[in-house]
Amino acid sequence: MFNNIPPITRNIIIINVIVFIIANLLLQDKLVGYLAAFYPFSPFFKSWQVITHMFMHGSIMHILFNMFTLFSFGPVLEQSLGQKKYLILYFVSGLGAFFLFNLWNFIEVQQISNELQQLGFNVNAYLSGANVGYSGTSEVILQQKNLVGSLNDIMGTPMVGASGAIFGVIAAFATLYPDAKIGIMFIPIPMKVKYVLPIVIVGSIYLGISGNGGGIAHLAHVGGALVGWLLARSWKKHLYRFN
Repeated sequence: MFNNIPPITRNIIIINVIVFIIANLLLQDKLVGYLAAFYPFSPFFKSWQVITHMFMHGSIMHILFNMFTLFSFGPVLEQSLGQKKYLILYFVSGLGAFFLFNLWNFIEVQQISNELQQLGFNVNAYLSGANVGYSGTSEVILQQKNLVGSLNDIMGTPMVGASGAIFGVIAAFATLYPDAKIGIMFIPIPMKVKYVLPIVIVGSIYLGISGNGGGIAHLAHVGGALVGWLLARSWKKHLYRFN
């Protein structure tokens, strides 16, 4: 059965599983600092992370859900788009996810930095690695500590997973096959994908902006889906033309 999966989808799944076993089971998360994606202005960021984070997963359920979703939608797109376009779709969607997620991080960092400066904290020196102390009243110092904590969370929290790339695949599938019906957990009646995807995207935008995401990079999903939709929309009008 596994051999019947088209080669690009099959190889992506194999690489993800191998990396998961090595990173999470054999090396026990020692590769997270190298392969997960950090905020681009974080001292932990490395250029290759924009690609390698797509093959890192935080838990067995995380990778199982992502790979099952890719297995469900990927083969159809690989066969209809061709291997080259499918590969472009997957990785460019992953890059789009990284970009939108960190664009929002950048906005939040700017807001936090402005608040810290107003409180008299030298945020530029702190970000450059200097040992900056807190000063002011006890209330001001508490505010400074809370804001610095939020800043450190953005700088030090890694982004992992293929979800952004896979959301691009799902969005492309919905664009090319809008009337296809899919089953959704907790909903017994299959629904057309053209109705399901917008609901998921709106929910992801709300959760990503509100900060109620529960540790999930919801805006990365939106970024991946946006790229997948744009690419599929561009390719759709040429898809069934014959030379």
